[in-house]
Parts: sequence; structure tokens; C-alpha cells
Amino acid sequence: MGFLVAEQIVKRFSNHTALDHVSIDVPQGTVFGLLGPNGAGKTTLIRIINQITGPDSGTVSFMGRPLCGEDVYKIGYLPEERGLYKKMKVGEQALYFAQLKGVPRAQAMKELKEWFIKFGIQAWWDKKIEELSKGMAQKVQFITTVLHKPQLLILDEPFSGFDPVNVQLIRDEILAMKANGCSIILSTHNMESVEELCDNIALIHKSKVVLDGAVDDVRQRYGDNRMEVVYRASEPLPISMALPAAHITSQKEEKKGYSMVVEIHLGGSINEVLAALLPKVAITDVNQLIPRMNEIFIKLVTEKS
Repeated sequence: MGFLVAEQIVKRFSNHTALDHVSIDVPQGTVFGLLGPNGAGKTTLIRIINQITGPDSGTVSFMGRPLCGEDVYKIGYLPEERGLYKKMKVGEQALYFAQLKGVPRAQAMKELKEWFIKFGIQAWWDKKIEELSKGMAQKVQFITTVLHKPQLLILDEPFSGFDPVNVQLIRDEILAMKANGCSIILSTHNMESVEELCDNIALIHKSKVVLDGAVDDVRQRYGDNRMEVVYRASEPLPISMALPAAHITSQKEEKKGYSMVVEIHLGGSINEVLAALLPKVAITDVNQLIPRMNEIFIKLVTEKS
């Protein structure tokens, strides 16, 4: 059993089913991508894990036992809609949130100063939140989310509004926390971040989990039918060329020949395709094309809409 396990979660609001027997298993010390289009049910699941609301049925276990009220001190949550008090001073507010999570004031003061220096916002300690740029305010909220060293960190679109430099800063901190044993749930639409950071994913669509597993396994699973074939010939083969159980989707010129992308039809095999090509061209390389997570996301959501 994983570090955080939600089993068969059902949640309904009036006539709408937000979660329909949803299960996820988050191992310790990993980054778990919680994916899905807007309205799929991700935020509802996150709110249940944070005990902001309860499920109609199903269970959530944390560290091998049922989730309980005291676990809020072991969880850090950065919501997509940030919640800072605009008229309150930055340092004062950060101290307030740290103490809410059980960090003694003196310890919080010391660690906050270190974080503010690391994030380059030390000069803003006595400024009001409304005086900060969106990016700076988000840095403050990230710091207040992780200051109490949570064992489970839940991040909802943590890179929204950041420039590339600050995106990398936050990514580095996420990886450092993972290296220290923290389990992280990352809810995002940024598929590049999913590939870079996540060990496992679950894709929720229309209130159900439609795909889950290790990121590499998922990409391999959806990469069986597209191959790149590199070949030498005096001229390129016609893209409309008939092949057994396959068709050519694209073709381009290379330094020493040409390459084509071949999509294998259901029940077909690359061996059949190669057997048909070999009498016509000299094949120099064959590679399986592993789809990006963005392609898989679009494909599944489009198919099931």
C-alpha cells in the first residue's frame, strides 16, 4: 500500500457526480501527477485529501492508516487560486501561516528569512502583499506551503504565472523535497512538467480515472503503433504508398537518405512493413516513436468526450 491511498472515492453535488469510484495510490518519496481537463474532478479529490470536504463513500489512508484531523500538520497545500491577505505585510503573513501549521515563531522567523533570501524576496518582508507582483506573491505562498516540512505536498498548478527562471527554481525545490522523502501530488496542465517531474500519473476524465501508471510505462503503452524508418534510396518513396497493415504519416529528407513515420494498424506488425520495404530501399535504422504525455492526454480526452 502506498503512502497516500484513496480508494473508490465517490462525491456528488446535487445532480452532479464529481468523483465516480476514483482510486489513486501515491508511493512515498515520489511525484504523482494528477491530470485531467477542467471540471474532471481533480480539485474535488484534492479537497477530500485535505479534509476540506468529505467523500460520500470510499476511504483515504495516509501513512498506512485512515486519514485523520491531525494529518493537516503533515500536509502542505498550494491551491490554484492563491489565498493571501492583500493588506497584510508579507513577513507578518508568512509568520502567521507558519504558526498555523505548528511551527514555533522563533523557528519560523529564522527559516523564513533563509527562504526569502533563497528566493530573492528579502527586501519585501515589510511590504504589503498588494505591492508584490503576481510572481513574487506566488513565491511567498509557496514558501508558506512548505515551511513546516510537510510529508505530503499537494501543488495545484504551481508554475502558473512564473517566468522560466522561477519555474526552474520551483522545480528544483520540488525535486529536493522528493529527495528528502516527501511525497508530492502535482496537479497541472503542463505536460512538459509531468514528463520532467512525475514518477506516476492518474488521468481523471468525467469523474473517473481513465489512465494510471508510471509515466515511462504509460508512454511506452501508447507508443506501440508508430515507428520511424530511416532508409537510403535515390528518391523518397511516395507517402501514399500502400503498405501491409500500415500507412505512412510523414516523410523527410535526412543527411544520408530519408526517414518516414509509419503508423501500424491494429493487428499489424513492423516486420510486415519492413518485409514490404526491403525490396525497394536500404533500411538503415528503425525506431519506436514514444508519444509525449501531451499527445496521450489529448488523444484520451478527445476519444472519451
